[in-house]
Amino acid sequence: MRVHIACIGRLKNGPERTLFERYEDRIGKAGRGVSVGPLSVTELGESRAQRDDDRKAEEARALLAAMPAGAVIIALDEAGKTLSSAAFSHELLRLRDAGTGDIVFAIGGPDGHGNALLEAARVTLAFGPMTWPHQIARVLLAEQIYRAITIASGHPYHRA
Repeated sequence: MRVHIACIGRLKNGPERTLFERYEDRIGKAGRGVSVGPLSVTELGESRAQRDDDRKAEEARALLAAMPAGAVIIALDEAGKTLSSAAFSHELLRLRDAGTGDIVFAIGGPDGHGNALLEAARVTLAFGPMTWPHQIARVLLAEQIYRAITIASGHPYHRA
């Protein structure tokens, strides 16, 4: 199962990019053994619309247009449900075992996701009730995908 992150905003050079690239590389290597990955990233620019609803709608259209046809969409949203790492791993493997070819994790812009994307999403997930900067949310997501792979493969990285 191919894993994609589609996001509004670009990750600039710096410690966040370095850490993200470390997990991206780990996902590519460790994921082969459990048929998850590689990880690809699509970065889209923020809308310049004046109203926040217009920005969210425009960004939602751009995100949806950038996704592979038939992909399962998981939206990251502060109002989404929270999962333990083990439950996240279980859900990722359940989708893989169901024959999912592509899974896309969508990270919206500063205003959040537009309704079109939220309606297209199979589920919305949150990294807790706090709001995280997008560059950190991307690193957290990559780490959790890697952790899910290590849980699936029995690697000692996850010590529950």
